[in-house]
Amino acid sequence: MDYENIAADVSQKILSYSQDTTGWKSAKSTENIIVSWKPSNEYSGNIYRGEGIIEETPEKIIPFMYLPEYRSKWDKALQYYTILEHINKDTVICQSISHSYGMGLISSREFVDLIHIKRYDGGIITTNSVSVDYAGCPVSSKHVRGFNNPCGYVCSPLPENPAHSKLVVFIQPELGGLLPRSVVESALPNNVLNLIANSKAGLKKLLP
Repeated sequence: MDYENIAADVSQKILSYSQDTTGWKSAKSTENIIVSWKPSNEYSGNIYRGEGIIEETPEKIIPFMYLPEYRSKWDKALQYYTILEHINKDTVICQSISHSYGMGLISSREFVDLIHIKRYDGGIITTNSVSVDYAGCPVSSKHVRGFNNPCGYVCSPLPENPAHSKLVVFIQPELGGLLPRSVVESALPNNVLNLIANSKAGLKKLLP
């Protein structure tokens, strides 16, 4: 599988999502986090966008978001997370297994994703992810295998305070199994909101 071409393609898509300012509808918000959505161009469901301010620089935030030594400690949605293979210094294959959620209505899901880190001018750093077939981690009867359409994080230093960053999260998962669309669409905005809130709390607790 040509992982480098896949990485380049998903990186371009995440960049285009971050530049797309039209058609987003509010889904959920707190005082510090906003979650919105619009129909996805990748599958029949929606793409969700979460935005929040984090009191740290992109260079510290992005490794914290995807390296197992951090992610497995702060992400309360995951019961297991590991890197299966390093493709190159900026590209890895990861396996993640979620807890069940929606008060047990949605059972745990397993995802195998390519994650590519890309840097842009102005100190912007992105993670760019998509599910891939990976021989080293075949589908197991122990978990429902989900599929992540292009997703990722866009982390930008705030112009007025470069020590702080704006984190924008994009997700558009296909969870697999026989789940009613209404259950999925009601759960995902909460997942995005909790992801940003938990990452902010984890950064304060785990980083010096």
